[in-house]
Amino acid sequence: MSRRCDLTGKAVLTGNNVSHANNKTRRRFLPNLKSTRLLSDRLGMMVRLRLSVNAIRSVEQAGGIDMFLASAHERNLSAEAKRLKKRIEKKEVTGVTTA
Repeated sequence: MSRRCDLTGKAVLTGNNVSHANNKTRRRFLPNLKSTRLLSDRLGMMVRLRLSVNAIRSVEQAGGIDMFLASAHERNLSAEAKRLKKRIEKKEVTGVTTA
C-alpha cells in the first residue's frame, strides 16, 4: 500500500535532518494518513478511503465526499477514487432521469 492520499495525492517528501553541527542526514516526511469511512449520500453507503487529515477537512468543508469528488481534478485522484467518482456520476445521471 502506497503512502499517498486517495483524494489529494499528498505523498512522502524527502529532506535532511540538520544537526546543530550542521551534519545532514536524509529523512522522510510522511503524510498524516488515516483510514476513514465516509458516507456517500448519492450511493447511500459508506465508502472506505485512506486519506490525509488535510483531505478529511477539505471533504467536510466541501459538504461531503460527493461534492468534493464533483469538483476534484482526476489527475490527483487514486484509481479507487476515480472509480468512486464514476459511480457517483452514474448514480446521479440515472437518479435524475427516473425522477
